[in-house]
Amino acid sequence: MQRRTFLMRAGAGVAATAIASPAIGQTGAPVRWRLATSWPKSLDTLYGSVDAMCQRVGQITDKKFQIQCFAGGEIVPPLQVWDATQNGTVECGHTLTSFNIGKNPAVAFDSGLAFGLNTRQQQAWMNYGGGLDLIRALFKKDGILPIPCGNVGVQMGGFYRKEINSVDDLKGLKFRIGGLGGMILAKLGVVPLQIPTADIYPSLERGTIDAAEWIGPYDDEKLGLHKVAKYYYYPGWWEGSAQVTLLVNLQHWDALPEAYRTALETACAETTVLMMAKYDTRNPEALRRLVAAGVQLRQFPRPVMDACYKAAFETYDELAAKNPDFKRIYEPWLKFLAESNLWFRIAENTLDNYRYTMSAQPR
Repeated sequence: MQRRTFLMRAGAGVAATAIASPAIGQTGAPVRWRLATSWPKSLDTLYGSVDAMCQRVGQITDKKFQIQCFAGGEIVPPLQVWDATQNGTVECGHTLTSFNIGKNPAVAFDSGLAFGLNTRQQQAWMNYGGGLDLIRALFKKDGILPIPCGNVGVQMGGFYRKEINSVDDLKGLKFRIGGLGGMILAKLGVVPLQIPTADIYPSLERGTIDAAEWIGPYDDEKLGLHKVAKYYYYPGWWEGSAQVTLLVNLQHWDALPEAYRTALETACAETTVLMMAKYDTRNPEALRRLVAAGVQLRQFPRPVMDACYKAAFETYDELAAKNPDFKRIYEPWLKFLAESNLWFRIAENTLDNYRYTMSAQPR
């Protein structure tokens, strides 16, 4: 399970798995696993993607390796997927690992850090920049093997009951947000609350919270957040790339035939590509519908962004000073971020900004 697997995953995709299927299907005894997710079934991109991944594993192995997918709450509560995988209640789980920063803030590197790597940079760091090895060494302490299994890309900044015109407007704001983003915003006076997906709408409707972020237009629309808060802010700087992860109980992984391991990693790689593609297709359509329904789009003011950026890296420095695990990953991650940003700023950003400007002009 070294770089050879990821070469197959990243470079060959569907074609590679189709070629591998007959050989894999002819080997190994039948295996049945259960997979707990953090998602409701209504989110067809998150839950739907991992459910399709399970079916894909069965297809590749001629149904000899079957994984049954369960929505959040069906086996364990949505925010307890890590624990259920660790203690063997289920063989594997699908979640955003930043939900678990209370165990160790270093796990946030797996899902992505505020003002950090974008989606492509995250994939580059994980597969070729040493990130995966660092993450797996960390998760191994809890008897878990992580496999990247999806990415939602850059997120929106969430729905708010009031406008955010200055840093002072953040003070006392009860905000549904998970991961290190909440820890960073707390420095600016925000009261961060981590709430399971199904509870976000009623909490916002009742006024238990003042604002909530989830992912982006497609999923936010499904949750109906625009019906109870009209200001929709961007960008979601706390997750410029939200990688979703398949957590596998290490004992069950070690007992799995090599061919089934390959099938699972390959299906997870396909899921990452397809999930990003689906969000990139569905989000623009959903955003137009939300604006047509009266949603007020707002960009975070520059002073707010600057304050959040400063607070983010202050938080990382503080965590690195007191948490050896965080420091061990943070230092090479920071180096990769600087080098990758240089390339993206020169090539990608220059071309993209030009294209966006020109596409807004009449031909």
